[in-house]
Amino acid sequence: MAHADDPAPHGQHDGERSAESHWERYVTRSVEAGAAALGFGIAPVHDRVPAALVRACDRQGLPLVEVPEGTPFTAVARALWQAVTQRRHQALRRLSEAQRTLAAAAAGPNPVPAVLGQLAQRLDAWAVLLDHGGRELAGAGSAPNAELRSELAALTERLRPGPSSVASSAGDLHLSVYGLGGRKPLALGVCAPHRDAVDGSIAAVAVVLLSLLTERRAAAAEERRAAALVRLMLGVPAPEAARLLNGEEKWAVVHGRRRGSAARGPSEGAGRGGRADDPLAAASLAEALGTTLVDLSGDELRALLPLSEERVRDEVRAQQGWALGVSAPVAAGDLDRGDAGAARALRRALAERRPVVRERDGAGADVVSLVAPEDGRALSRTRLAPLDGHPELEDTLRMWLSLNGSWDRTAVALEVHRNTVRQRVARIGRLLGEDLSEQDVRMELWFALKWR
Repeated sequence: MAHADDPAPHGQHDGERSAESHWERYVTRSVEAGAAALGFGIAPVHDRVPAALVRACDRQGLPLVEVPEGTPFTAVARALWQAVTQRRHQALRRLSEAQRTLAAAAAGPNPVPAVLGQLAQRLDAWAVLLDHGGRELAGAGSAPNAELRSELAALTERLRPGPSSVASSAGDLHLSVYGLGGRKPLALGVCAPHRDAVDGSIAAVAVVLLSLLTERRAAAAEERRAAALVRLMLGVPAPEAARLLNGEEKWAVVHGRRRGSAARGPSEGAGRGGRADDPLAAASLAEALGTTLVDLSGDELRALLPLSEERVRDEVRAQQGWALGVSAPVAAGDLDRGDAGAARALRRALAERRPVVRERDGAGADVVSLVAPEDGRALSRTRLAPLDGHPELEDTLRMWLSLNGSWDRTAVALEVHRNTVRQRVARIGRLLGEDLSEQDVRMELWFALKWR
């Protein structure tokens, strides 16, 4: 509570103009001193709050509280302390809830977009991840106009190396950019209608999480990949180079395609919003799949998953918006076989509209394993010789048989019209001289394809 002298004792010597000037100076000094509000006690000098004081506080934007007569100073102090304590508890509760939801987002699928979404929600803001040149990589919340987005991107040029931040304002909006550091510097941009200490603390939590998520498992993994690439290019066998990556003997190959993109090829998908070179999409999938060996090109995904006794391919889970095919475990020298197996599994996933299809692990004894490999290959060459030079027919036969002769599902898997499938199957029957409606013929051809 501030104390003020009466500008006009007994209202005798100073006129209305003098009172206005006195209270204006008083309120101005109070604001400059950092006063958050002004409490005015009624009596013994005044029986009401001076109108000139009310007007001065309105002009300065300083809250004015009338303290009733007989109110002790200790009561005012106690009320203030209670209000401050309540506000502090509310701030701590808000920060604690934000920390919990941000951490949960970072631990879930697609962590980078999820963290940005939670941050935007908690700050009622637009949150965006920027590269070192100010290019937007991912964002969440209601985006501002192009001019504000350009101004926010320009703030990245003022960031210092390492952890740093830059703030500015545009009208009623507050612009902030936080450097994430790392080997490939990124920045978090926030455009919000307000900014206080709690907002800054929440943003700091997001900065830490995004720094960890975008570092791409950093230096050690990159060095191992570089060493393996050098050895491969110099002619070292694939199994030896693979041991540099994870030291595992078995691998699974994963193929994926964005759902709803079956009719588009990789080049067409790459042109949709820059997906082909989106580092965050690849990073999110790498985190979800548990491997850094991810090749994301437009709507197409290929990944290598190291396997061990603790890590098995069954841990590959469905990813929102994707259809995945997972190969059977293969040695590093047989990755081409795993690649073909993953492609077949993906086609089945698309045809059957399943999120994940895993190629059957052929470790156990089956009919194929009971035949000597050289005998099986000889039978395959003889039985399927009429299809030599017609890879589209062989692929159609393989998919059609694997889908139990379903015209529609085969058409979806091969991305052709169902009438095209019918025409191809009819042509295959004529070339082979067989009736493909007979189960014995289908079974024999299926095993011939297995030995192919």
